[in-house]
Amino acid sequence: MEDVETPKVVRSEQEWRERLTPAEYRVLREAGTEPAWTGEYTETKTRGVYSCRACGAELFSSETKFDSHCGWPSFFSPLAGDQVILREDRSHGMVRTEVLCARCDSHLGHVFEGEGYPTPTDQRYCINSISLRLEPVE
Repeated sequence: MEDVETPKVVRSEQEWRERLTPAEYRVLREAGTEPAWTGEYTETKTRGVYSCRACGAELFSSETKFDSHCGWPSFFSPLAGDQVILREDRSHGMVRTEVLCARCDSHLGHVFEGEGYPTPTDQRYCINSISLRLEPVE
């Protein structure tokens, strides 16, 4: 079977506003951050796949989720490198690496390296719960 690239999801900001709640829009489309320890998936241990809440693209597996005690869901890698886009973020007087959904360019969170977590990648994808939707597996 031929490998077919998933098409990019392109919507106007008005269409995004109609599809997302105001809180989802603020995080996903305006690069906001939900308050620490308030997200639906911060402490979730359910097995499954985490998808982009905006477009449904599969982004992270529960197999790579770990407890980082930071207040947001943390993963040590995405499902596949091409599922997310990384870009420099110089907002708030810091230099960080922003994580976006490769399919719809929605803001997911940030990735941090070299923090000493006992993970295979020493990376922490710190992702807003509101940017995700968990699809449990049995």
